[in-house]
Amino acid sequence: MAETKKTTTKTTTSKATVAKTATPKAKTVATKERDSSVRLKYKYLDDVVPALMKEYNYKSIMETPYIEKVVVNIGVGDATKNAKLLEESVSELAAITGQKPVITKAKKSIASFKLREGNPIGCKVTLRGKKMYQFLDKLFTISIPRIRDFQGVSKNSFDGRGNYTLGIREQIIFPEINYDQVNVIRGMDIVIVTTAKSDKEALSLLEGLGMPFTR
Repeated sequence: MAETKKTTTKTTTSKATVAKTATPKAKTVATKERDSSVRLKYKYLDDVVPALMKEYNYKSIMETPYIEKVVVNIGVGDATKNAKLLEESVSELAAITGQKPVITKAKKSIASFKLREGNPIGCKVTLRGKKMYQFLDKLFTISIPRIRDFQGVSKNSFDGRGNYTLGIREQIIFPEINYDQVNVIRGMDIVIVTTAKSDKEALSLLEGLGMPFTR
């Protein structure tokens, strides 16, 4: 009987030791600091998702719309005359988005514009994941408010399928661009692609994330 008690005590002690050892690890995982560079991602998970589920009565969290990707495009039509202008736009777009742009080329020839099929006419970047959230956070909170006489972005730029297109007239609204080093003021199109089934749901999604729409 004495031997049985000793064995039981050892087993209990070993379990307690395992529990003590495992607890700090579990706490470390649970309280692990979030990556502040993707603040917008956690805002979506913590605030936007619950709000959308309540507003639209989604039965599953999987029904909640999210931003799939962001496409940033700069047209450089005068690149056919001066290739250096395209190089400058590529460099600026890389600085703004933190990703290497892809050169876009003409799909067909247009004689009136002296444009031939295959000529470089611009550059674009497709952002997903971490870089996408970082770009949108900067766009909503820093860049857009720097637009001259800014009164909010239009609510009428949705395409009917939950995607939003924003036209920017000047690249100098982005903090990465040094105005003194800019040779040509150039605009860009920013397309925010979402999984929303309607423009209304997409509007709620972007408003929740902090996009400054007109009131």
